[in-house]
Amino acid sequence: MKLEENVALSRFTTIGTGGPARFFTRPASLPELQELLGWARAEGVDVEVIGLGSNMLVHDDGVDALVLRLEGELAEVQVEGDVLVAGGGATNAVCLHRARDAGLGGFEFASAIPGTVGGGVRMNAGAYGSDWSAVMIDALVVDADNARRLTPSELGLSYRHSGLSPGQVVAQVRFQLEPRPVVAIRAHAAELLAKRKETQPTTKRTFGSVFKNPSGELGAGRLIEECGLKGHRIGGAVISSRHANFIENAAGATTADAIALMAEARRRVHERFGIELEHEVRFLGPLELPLM
Repeated sequence: MKLEENVALSRFTTIGTGGPARFFTRPASLPELQELLGWARAEGVDVEVIGLGSNMLVHDDGVDALVLRLEGELAEVQVEGDVLVAGGGATNAVCLHRARDAGLGGFEFASAIPGTVGGGVRMNAGAYGSDWSAVMIDALVVDADNARRLTPSELGLSYRHSGLSPGQVVAQVRFQLEPRPVVAIRAHAAELLAKRKETQPTTKRTFGSVFKNPSGELGAGRLIEECGLKGHRIGGAVISSRHANFIENAAGATTADAIALMAEARRRVHERFGIELEHEVRFLGPLELPLM
């Protein structure tokens, strides 16, 4: 495998911020992936997977790690009976289209989640009343030692959380879906996609939802909105005027700008409501939110 060095990750993140990866490569098969993970362990190099670059913030100074983007066989999608088999690098959009064309329903909720199925496992992605744990059979998880199939229970999937450790990579996911008329699947997916476009800044550069929804009646976006922060700007980053749980790259934003906005929103919500918001976005590099 060819390793590239000092590759700017801002090219690969949906918000368009972040510094370089120390090493970057695109494995296209399971043997290649296992070889890379073995090399990283032998060299003492951390491993990160970037997927489509959504749901992540990369430090402006970059990340001292081997960053992987799964391609080839590791991004293929197949239908086997009523089971959808997808490589960890497969996009949710392609998976939904393959399932729909095969007359398999149950994955429509993912039309609201830009990203890959492997990333979906890592955070137990979900929307509109469903999530990965509800439709997954298992995931093929690879590390430097072996490859194992793990069920949702074994993965410890809960609300926007999994028990995956650093250095573990989701190479493949199997979804148990249900036969449904293609026209019904298409209509349901279109309805959810329209709802997403109506309520979220889908035409702007964001990394997706900023904070997890806390328990209680008000979601994170509504809490931030109640603090009067819609449209609040720091540097080139701004809290979306459409949905306050999104941060947009308005003009030349940096990751530091986004972190500063997150810290301000978290502080204001805690002051007004006594609620400590927990970030949903994944941090790459030495990033952390200041203590309130």
